[in-house]
Amino acid sequence: IPSSSSHALVGGLVGATVAKAGSGAPIVWEGFGKILAFIIISPLVGVIIGGLLMVLVAWIFRNQSPYQAGKWFKGGQLFAAAAYSLGHGGNDAQKTIGIIWLLLITAGVATKDQSTLPMWVVYSCYFAIAWGTYLGGWRIVKTMGTKITKLNSISGSCASMGGAITLGLATLGGIPVSTTHTITGAIIGVGAATDVKAVRWAITANLLVAWVLTIPASGLIAALFWYIGTKFL
Repeated sequence: IPSSSSHALVGGLVGATVAKAGSGAPIVWEGFGKILAFIIISPLVGVIIGGLLMVLVAWIFRNQSPYQAGKWFKGGQLFAAAAYSLGHGGNDAQKTIGIIWLLLITAGVATKDQSTLPMWVVYSCYFAIAWGTYLGGWRIVKTMGTKITKLNSISGSCASMGGAITLGLATLGGIPVSTTHTITGAIIGVGAATDVKAVRWAITANLLVAWVLTIPASGLIAALFWYIGTKFL
């Protein structure tokens, strides 16, 4: 199940904080509420942009056969995937950096001044997310590429570019969103633009349930590990 690593990270942070501080935990609801809101907003934006790109491509290549149009997207698919990967790192890696920075601040070895953040933290997070992408989770790849809707070079390019644009807009706005949610929304958008029946809505419903459960589940696990840590460390 492709779940959100971003929301798992946020849920873990909040769960550990509440476990330590109790009901009076210093949660900044303005920021946390924004993350919760974009659980709904980011996939919807992905659906809209992905669907619009698919319609635009269909109109541009309306006088060509699918085979002829597909030739243009063999290289375009690599470009779109690269754009999405940059958007992924530009949004996701920053969250991990932020968590480590928070730990350094609480340990007293850094401050809120950005210049006190060691560059080894930045580069290690970039390397880790790039290496994890390279290693790949092929069952996730199969779910995203074949189980939500069948993708080809054209629809895959539109979905990747739709996700890239959505992530780019969120990153420019300083909004931490789920890359999983955005690309899933874009895939649903291109599938629905082709044929609403082409989307496997039952699979989509399972993904939605996983998205809703990610933050509370990770929060509970983080709280559990907090209690274990206080007993044995």
